[in-house]
Amino acid sequence: MKELKTEFSATLDSGDKLTVHHITLKKAINKLKALNHDLRIQILKLLDEHKNLTVTEIFVKLRIEQSVASQQLAILRSANLVTAKRDGKFIHYNINEAQIDYLNKIAVEVLK
Repeated sequence: MKELKTEFSATLDSGDKLTVHHITLKKAINKLKALNHDLRIQILKLLDEHKNLTVTEIFVKLRIEQSVASQQLAILRSANLVTAKRDGKFIHYNINEAQIDYLNKIAVEVLK
C-alpha cells in the first residue's frame, strides 16, 4: 500500500527551504477559508488602510450592523488573521501581518 505523504517541501525563490507538514497545511486551509468572504475581505482592506480600528469605527465605515462586524471580526480573530488589543473599554483591531505573510508563502509554494 502506498504511504501518504505527510510533508510538502519546496525551495523559495530566495533559496530558503519551506517544509509544510500536512497538519500545518490543514490549518492554513482553514485560515484561507476565513478569508473567503467579501465582508471579511473588506474589513481586512479597511484595517490595512487605517492600521488600527475599533469595532465601532469598522461598522460605521462599512455601514453594517455592530453585531455583524463583531461576528466577522471573531472569525478573523479565531483564524489569527487579526489581532485585538484592549485599551480601556475599547478593543483595537490590527492585521496580523506575520500570519498573512506566512499564508502567502504557503499558498505560493503549494500552487507552483
